[in-house]
Amino acid sequence: MTITAVKKRATLTRRMAREPQAAIEQAAPTAIVEQIVPAKRQTKAALVSDLLLAEGGASLEQLCLATGWQAHTCRAFLTGLRKKDQPLTRCKREDGTSVYQLQASEEAGVLQLNPADEAQG
Repeated sequence: MTITAVKKRATLTRRMAREPQAAIEQAAPTAIVEQIVPAKRQTKAALVSDLLLAEGGASLEQLCLATGWQAHTCRAFLTGLRKKDQPLTRCKREDGTSVYQLQASEEAGVLQLNPADEAQG
């Protein structure tokens, strides 16, 4: 490198790949920043729980299509629910398809994802 190339390179300012958070907040009006609420993240586990809590439950194929998981992964998730003492039932439809269903908690009306936490609290 020549001396002029070094001087020229030193005078260039480096740009950041991402603006600092303070610069973004200064650029946006405060009223708009206060109104922005981040969306709640929908996990696949919550999606499966919602499907299982539905009126007719869900078949293994429906769970696989909704999550993109393979059948053995869905079955492993169902096993995990059983190990967490969730009231998971399996019944067969007239066509022979197994349907899985979770019973909602009678007290809160919602699924308790970790009943051990409530026992301690």
